[in-house]
Amino acid sequence: MGNCFSCFKVPPPSDPSTNPPLEKDTEEIMELCGILQPSQELHCSPLTAVEAQVNGNSKGAGVPGFLVVGSDNCGSLHRDKTSRTFYPRIPPLGRSTSSSGDGKGREPSETKLNALFEQYRDCNEDAMLADGIERLCADLSVSPDEFKVLVLAWRLNAEQMCRFSRAEFVSGCRAMRVDSIRGIQARLPELVIEVTKDPELFKDLYRFTFRFGLDAESGQRILPSEMAVCLWRLVFSVREPPILSRWLFFLESHPHVRGIPRDTWNMFLNFSEAVGDDLSSYDDTEAWPSLFDDFVEFENDQMNQNISKDKDEIIKQDCN
Repeated sequence: MGNCFSCFKVPPPSDPSTNPPLEKDTEEIMELCGILQPSQELHCSPLTAVEAQVNGNSKGAGVPGFLVVGSDNCGSLHRDKTSRTFYPRIPPLGRSTSSSGDGKGREPSETKLNALFEQYRDCNEDAMLADGIERLCADLSVSPDEFKVLVLAWRLNAEQMCRFSRAEFVSGCRAMRVDSIRGIQARLPELVIEVTKDPELFKDLYRFTFRFGLDAESGQRILPSEMAVCLWRLVFSVREPPILSRWLFFLESHPHVRGIPRDTWNMFLNFSEAVGDDLSSYDDTEAWPSLFDDFVEFENDQMNQNISKDKDEIIKQDCN
């Protein structure tokens, strides 16, 4: 375009009666823009240019895609400011020109994801550790022990707690179609809604939570009871089964239960759905883990004790 920006200034309307012929003005304007030499002939009749503009042809005639010369109602010349350089590029199929990184269109930028990871990476290891994850959570305006962070770890497919590797973070964010803090913030609430509404997604999250709580470096295969209790509270924080509080009270009341195997963890989801809040539907002939049998027995004992206490209270009141 050169120094052609002055061409985009529209001259003030002039008296129609004093306007020179349209073709002469057309040539003069084209000369000002450096498009035609004074001796060059404009291969476009004034009528053709005006008709092109009236008919809505943005390219017009003369210089396709750059400048269209026409006439307004006052007879003065004006020009379309549309330049071929300014035409928006049509994206390929399946792509978007959006640059928001909010998971709603464009392909995430791996360069941006690596730069984002670097902000929280540990100085001695190519991973986010406890301090970096805590800073990431602060920037996301979430608490590290919040359900959203568990969902984030699930979507990153993190191998262990308090550690996000570069590969986990970059590939996980690409799968979520985000590459910025704002994009992750916008995507997390959507993921929470999806996982709470879809039983299969929640089951996948639930089973991930057991693996996530293990100490992978030491080869741990059984989840310590204290950790299991914390993770049960966390994973069920948005859809708590009626039996959960009594189950956790049972575990905390029996310190001899030192750990929770994977099968027990996985089957508790089925157990909580099968018995609801009424243990009378529990069938001890089914292939439940023995710990569930102990829990039901404990609950029945508690119920019998409560009934005995209630009877004693009634007898005392009658005696008085």
